[in-house]
Amino acid sequence: MTLQSVPFRLGIHPINWVGEDVLEHGDFYTYEDVMGDIQALGFKGTEISRKFPKDKEELKKALDRYGLQLTTQWKSVFFSDPKRHEEELKAYRAHVELLKEFGCKVISTAEIGGSILNQDPTRGVDETYVQRLDDEGWKYLVEGLNKAGEIAKENGMDLVYHHHAGTVVEQPEEIDRLMEMTDKNVVSLLYDTGHGYYGGNDPVQLLQKYIDRVKYVHLKDVRQNVLEQARKEHYSIRKCIRSGMFTVPGDGVLDFEPVFKILIENNYSGWALIEGEQDPIEHNPYEYAKKSKEFIIETIEKVKADSITKN
Repeated sequence: MTLQSVPFRLGIHPINWVGEDVLEHGDFYTYEDVMGDIQALGFKGTEISRKFPKDKEELKKALDRYGLQLTTQWKSVFFSDPKRHEEELKAYRAHVELLKEFGCKVISTAEIGGSILNQDPTRGVDETYVQRLDDEGWKYLVEGLNKAGEIAKENGMDLVYHHHAGTVVEQPEEIDRLMEMTDKNVVSLLYDTGHGYYGGNDPVQLLQKYIDRVKYVHLKDVRQNVLEQARKEHYSIRKCIRSGMFTVPGDGVLDFEPVFKILIENNYSGWALIEGEQDPIEHNPYEYAKKSKEFIIETIEKVKADSITKN
């Protein structure tokens, strides 16, 4: 069984090696280490890591050297504050133009106003509660996202909104509100199994409900015991990650068989990236990625076999 048997494009995120929120995780890795492992595992698609070359031309050379395609890069936005719209949209356009040069088709986008991700400049470090949006905040968020989505479309790309743990769009009613209020022609969804589950969603129901707007996927698993402790003690996001709440598919409690069934039945052909986001010293990223890849391929083969049997 190989990646060729996967009907969508399976890649892997560098966050399995190098943490983006917990900076000590994998800080010893070089981009050559990370890209070399990704290539050796047989993956072709990946996102940008903070360890990757910052110079655009150097990054292109590195990706070419390891036979990798850049799929997207996270873009934080602060649209809930209308005073920030002009500068935020200017920065968004620059980000779109950069990713376009690398052949990316989507822009991973998330609102960080009110979040506990240590990115909202108006909040302290390691906050433990999200400042939920009021009606005015939602109005301005949607306005900004629709404008950003139009910028993406102008460049032949799609804004995919990343519902994310510790942000103002993580819970079922928040994702519903975002999908209802935004223009479906310019705002699509980045579906994330792990962040969806953390936010109180049933990952299968969430995907089934919005599969028509899903244009990018993150495959992440969750350790239930850590999640329960995190909720009980109100962990910050960094403490959740440091405690090993997230892991790769096949190593946690989530059932991926119905997830893959929905993707296959709806002919999803975009990228789906494996994410573990855990301490690489405790959880060797190459070995975990290898096992997760095998798990995903085996699960997809089972879904296909079951479909043939039923038909």
